[in-house]
Amino acid sequence: MKTHPSSQRGLALLYALLAMAALSLAAVALVQSIGGGAAVIGNLGFKQDATAAADSITQQAIAALYDRLRANANGLDVDIPAAGYYASANDLVDVTGGQLGGFARSLVSWQNACNNLAGNCVYTPFAPGGAVNGNTGKYVVFRMCDAAGDPSSNSTIQCAAPLTAASSSGMYRGAVGVGAGSSLRIPDASASPYYRIVVRVAGARDTVSFTETIVHF
Repeated sequence: MKTHPSSQRGLALLYALLAMAALSLAAVALVQSIGGGAAVIGNLGFKQDATAAADSITQQAIAALYDRLRANANGLDVDIPAAGYYASANDLVDVTGGQLGGFARSLVSWQNACNNLAGNCVYTPFAPGGAVNGNTGKYVVFRMCDAAGDPSSNSTIQCAAPLTAASSSGMYRGAVGVGAGSSLRIPDASASPYYRIVVRVAGARDTVSFTETIVHF
């Protein structure tokens, strides 16, 4: 049976159109894949930048705590809301605001707008001046004690603190100071309670990063 030349040309054209359609779909998928990969890489870059800024803000918080202890050994026994400091830790605190609304939680007023949140904004963070690489941040500090006050004179106050070492230097072995060559040891003082520093950094493209650091002096 002979095939008419016009029929052959029609089939060839159909196959060519199908091939072009397949190539077009593959090209669109490739462009979307490249665009999605670039977006992921970009978002990771912003996230890393925000986390690096959080480290700088954490160091500022540590330095502020240290300065208060140097000036007054009992300077951190009471709440200092204006400095984002609280002398006790609340088990119900939700520092990121990510828990379900049904929980009886306490929130940090990171954005000064808690009216639409399911919880009580009872903690005020501190915003150090200036931005770090375009990122702005705030921090809040909790002393890891069950109540405010001086635990050395009030035995009912329980605090999380390092175990007593055999030598005064043992507790600080492996410690990292803030800044080159710096030391954050308080002279002639026993190990302090632990302090929990939570930092929230807001960066480009609505990037938000939370970091948590536990320190003692």
